[in-house]
Amino acid sequence: MKLELEIKQSKFKDEYHKLGVNIIYTSNWMGAQHSRHLKEFDLSLEQFNILRILRGQYPNPSTVNLLIDRMLNKMSNASRLVEKLRRKGLLERKTNKEDRRACDILITKKGLALLKTLDQTEKKWIKMFSHLSEPNVKKVNDVLDKLRK
Repeated sequence: MKLELEIKQSKFKDEYHKLGVNIIYTSNWMGAQHSRHLKEFDLSLEQFNILRILRGQYPNPSTVNLLIDRMLNKMSNASRLVEKLRRKGLLERKTNKEDRRACDILITKKGLALLKTLDQTEKKWIKMFSHLSEPNVKKVNDVLDKLRK
């Protein structure tokens, strides 16, 4: 649906202003879609992001600093998220043997199993892109990459 109809605004200063509003609106819309999908698994977007980073590092442990560097939302409190996931049994947190100030964080078998289930159900979430052709998807990806230069 057109942005103007979604937010009930008929005019923008110019196309650049509209682009900025459109990106923010679309980001929030996509986040809400993904959050709905994760809600049945009692996960937030940020928790899901941490689990995916840990799976990518597996079997090697990660540190909180590595998680912060790789997280999609840099404003998230990684330490708090790690603790919530630890209480759910989805990751382990141990003192680093070489640097007692640091903690090693490792995804558990339960966390890996949850991600495997989420991988299989991800098609529900990804349906929001099904009406776009692969060339259009590539074009959007290229434009977004250029935007962040």
